[in-house]
Amino acid sequence: MGVELRVHAFFPLLAVVCLALSATDGLARGLGLFLVLVAAVLVRETARLLVAAWLGLRLRAILLLPIGGLFAYANPESQENANQGAGQFAIALAGPLANAATALVLAVTFLGASGDLKLLDQPFITSAYLLRSMVWMQVGLALLHLVPAYPLDCGRLIRGSFARKHGFAPSGRATAGLGQVLALAAMVGGMLLHNYWLIIAGFFIMIGAQIEDQGVFFQSVVDTVHMREVMLTDFATLSSSDTLADALVRCVHSLQEDFPVVRGLQLVGIISRQRIVDALRNDGNGYVQAVMSKAFQVARPEDTLGTTIRRLTAGHGLALIPITDSGRVVGIVSVQNLMGAMSLLAEQRRLEREEARQETGD
Repeated sequence: MGVELRVHAFFPLLAVVCLALSATDGLARGLGLFLVLVAAVLVRETARLLVAAWLGLRLRAILLLPIGGLFAYANPESQENANQGAGQFAIALAGPLANAATALVLAVTFLGASGDLKLLDQPFITSAYLLRSMVWMQVGLALLHLVPAYPLDCGRLIRGSFARKHGFAPSGRATAGLGQVLALAAMVGGMLLHNYWLIIAGFFIMIGAQIEDQGVFFQSVVDTVHMREVMLTDFATLSSSDTLADALVRCVHSLQEDFPVVRGLQLVGIISRQRIVDALRNDGNGYVQAVMSKAFQVARPEDTLGTTIRRLTAGHGLALIPITDSGRVVGIVSVQNLMGAMSLLAEQRRLEREEARQETGD
């Protein structure tokens, strides 16, 4: 569906846990128990993907955990629509409803095919009875997301309610903290009750809450930094009428990897030094305008870093965004220099805070 699928490193390692829990039942049944969990997660995330597509939301990636997936949206509008109104409730309900409906279909099918399934016998989830486990794994994942722990679905609804009153970043930090507390309680309860699945659920809720908390912190930082604070103002440009040989000379005397291409004062393209070298080797000398990329993103000095990062990651494979003011290039931002600029900006802000405290003390 055009969405990048990422799997958290701990998800495959859970297969080892399933094999350990199924030591007496054999290797095949342990692996089968892990696949039962994978199937429940896939049912949930497929339903959420379909609902997101129906709502017109654009997703960039999904990070899969055994408790479900964490969405990364392709633009701020999609993220905002997913965190408020009907879209928020639709996405939150899609996963539990899909798991519950799948459990009902499986239960009816298995009971119809075999009357001695013993669906209500315990343990509900075990490698010894994989058919029964298929039903209860779906039920368990649906019930899990009714717990008000972020980033579970019910926790997301609570965060959305808080966000409308207190803002996205404060509500995100508060609900992520609540999620970590509830996750810790689940792990302790699982140890006391000797319930391994409760321990596993608590552990991965903790992981998911930490990932979301880091994302909220990152978002709160990048949304306070504007491009004028981190853009390079000492940069070189190329003219669309320059020859590739002349452009190569400019590359030799510049540290830039990518160059804005201008016609007069108007930005018309972007070209990388590797593209210049490849064109010279393959086709000989020509003009920059013939090989430059005309598909590029631009930003304004007042744009936030968060907005620009999203443009960089979605920008046709280019690693540079020109900063324009009234159509004139006034700076550039590249992946190459961004981390260094952010580090220096943090140091600059620290010195400014110290000077402000000293002035206040004086």
